[in-house]
Amino acid sequence: MLVSLHLHKSITFLFMKAVKILVVLVFSTLTLSCISTKNTIKNIDISQPIPKLTTKNTFVLTEISTDVKYGFDPDYPINIFFRNANEDDMNLKRYLNALSGPHGETINYKKIGICCPFPTKNTNTGGGFLEVIEISYEGLQVPLKLYLNRYEKGVLKAPLGLGIKPIL
Repeated sequence: MLVSLHLHKSITFLFMKAVKILVVLVFSTLTLSCISTKNTIKNIDISQPIPKLTTKNTFVLTEISTDVKYGFDPDYPINIFFRNANEDDMNLKRYLNALSGPHGETINYKKIGICCPFPTKNTNTGGGFLEVIEISYEGLQVPLKLYLNRYEKGVLKAPLGLGIKPIL
């Protein structure tokens, strides 16, 4: 009886240890698979100046991109600038609120997800995600999907097919 009880405790101990190891392995795999070790973003430019602001607290945009990939391809996202974690949502709005439809239409936007993990030195975790934003405006048949990178700097332009709100 004593041997049986000891055997039962040993088996239970080994089983619990195996479960703990399995949980640690699964958690480690999921955590490590969330952040890519290679950055595929091709248009980061850390030499860009801090974007200027309008009186309406939007970024000053002066150019429309001629690159069909700019903002529409995850490898060529709109890099909206990073100063600190407290401003990343603000900078997203500052950029999007500077855009218009191609003929001055008011745009509507909403975040529809995140994607495309990448390494960055601008977060505490060492990794970031692209914001996926849906753009619509009156007359647009199919909403546009833009990729925005809130953690890096790059040349700020309006994507091809959109416009820039006039500075008042």
